[in-house]
Amino acid sequence: MRSLVLVAYVIASIAYLIISIHLCWALLKHKPIAKGTTLSALFIGMLAHSAVLYPQVITLYGLNFNLYNILSLTSLFFLLFYSLFCLYRPILSLGILAAPTAFIGLSAGYFGRAPYKPISDLSFGLELHILLSIAAYCVLFMAALQAIFLRLQIRELKHRTIHRLWVDKLPPLQSMESLLFDMILVGFVLLSVALGLGFIYVRDLMAQHLAHKTVFSVLSWLLFGALLFGHWHSGWRGKRAANTTIYAFILLAIGFVGSKFVLELVL
Repeated sequence: MRSLVLVAYVIASIAYLIISIHLCWALLKHKPIAKGTTLSALFIGMLAHSAVLYPQVITLYGLNFNLYNILSLTSLFFLLFYSLFCLYRPILSLGILAAPTAFIGLSAGYFGRAPYKPISDLSFGLELHILLSIAAYCVLFMAALQAIFLRLQIRELKHRTIHRLWVDKLPPLQSMESLLFDMILVGFVLLSVALGLGFIYVRDLMAQHLAHKTVFSVLSWLLFGALLFGHWHSGWRGKRAANTTIYAFILLAIGFVGSKFVLELVL
């Protein structure tokens, strides 16, 4: 079993490496990116990544959602949503970040070890809550990165710099901004459902060290919701939208990853 997981890890690593090299070469040489080849390699990488992650999470004693497995699963979701957004947005060049991120997450899940009590006897509602929470975190993480890129593009345009790295290498500003709100909307819906299921199925927040996670998640949800409403009602966009996205994600990250880091690796 261990040897099969190793083979899957090697296959996924090679796929992610090939994608990274191809995208880097295409961006540096101003060559077109082969969409079919890129997405096909991504699909192979994601299948192998899943094969590596499955036995790490699904154990004989229950679900093992330690910090490293969460990082690996998040990076896999990251790549999945990137591939889906690529189907209708011209954002293939953003794979220069998605593929290395997936490799880092894959390696963290394969090599990382952290003490963790496996979760057993979960109801379907709680399992769905966990998966949707991770998916929401992943999409909103992508939105935060997108917001950073958007800020860099706006800065270059505002200061009229001669060498426009972010403007020239990334998709047009309008496409980047549209994609940002696509990501925020998808992430907000996932987070809304996840929080709703959490309030229904989680019995004792304090005993399960979930109170602080819930507080920061709700604060983040409120901020993302305010941004979506402001964009719809008042046309919020540009720098304001990017900054709000980053602040909202920081709140989510403190509750989601920060607490796991402290509980598993510090305490």
